[in-house]
Amino acid sequence: MKQNFTVRHGALDGVEAFLAVAQHRSFRRAAAELGVTPSAISQAVRALEARVGAVLFIRTTRSVGLTEAGERFLTRARPAFEELVAASGAARELGQKPAGLLRLTVPRSVVPILLEPLIASFCKAYPEIEVELAASEELVDLAAGGFDAGIRMGQFINPDMVAVRLTKPFPFAIVGSPDYLARRGRPRRPDDLREHTCLRLRRSNGGLAPWSLNDQGRSIELAVSGSFIGHDFPTLVGAAIEGVGLAQVPAPLVTAAVKAKKLVRVLEPFAPTTPGVFLYYPGHRQIMPKLRAFIDHVKSRPRATR
Repeated sequence: MKQNFTVRHGALDGVEAFLAVAQHRSFRRAAAELGVTPSAISQAVRALEARVGAVLFIRTTRSVGLTEAGERFLTRARPAFEELVAASGAARELGQKPAGLLRLTVPRSVVPILLEPLIASFCKAYPEIEVELAASEELVDLAAGGFDAGIRMGQFINPDMVAVRLTKPFPFAIVGSPDYLARRGRPRRPDDLREHTCLRLRRSNGGLAPWSLNDQGRSIELAVSGSFIGHDFPTLVGAAIEGVGLAQVPAPLVTAAVKAKKLVRVLEPFAPTTPGVFLYYPGHRQIMPKLRAFIDHVKSRPRATR
């Protein structure tokens, strides 16, 4: 059965005063502990009794005792109040020092080329922070997904987010294996792509991403065709290395494969440039220390400023 956890407005007012009086059996000593006047304690307890609908204390000129209703209230209220105090302390601790779980949503392609060295050094510097990476090509709503921050290419970040640069701008490279180019020839102009097998990317919204090119300063998009569709860039790179066709992917992702001569870049004069990769997060007025520590760590890395 679903429980209703709605707390009536003001229901917790006076509980701390009640617990202090119950502990000391004295309004005066309770007032001294809480740093208020005895009359303020008395007013708080009377207001609590009015809301509860029962008398909680038996008062005489010499002593203060609990009624049966007061005993029952104390039995339930004391552990609940202690839990609230503990919860406040736990939340305060996370608000004062870098600790807790830092959740990041990132594309698979940036994990090996960018995040692995960055995360390794961050975890060594901040052992009290747990880092959770959710690798997905989907453009996730940070708040709805419970993420502290995300990492994406600049063109995919909403303008209401705060962005911290992780890389300099880089081109999107069109690459193919030496074996594929030997069989099918090397394209010289964008129109030549119509005669080639092009590996396509399925976006998170279900659509196929067109290929973008830059023809003498003019941005053009091509609806290419081919026999293979992947859902992320690393998959397309792997297929290109195996000679399935040409792939258009972020250039840093194929730097090692090009150097090892597993892939060859083609149509380089037509390669478009992207803004680069950014860390992004909502523009809250107060950033939790765990995220602030990560942002500062990112900014201190040479990769972030080049």
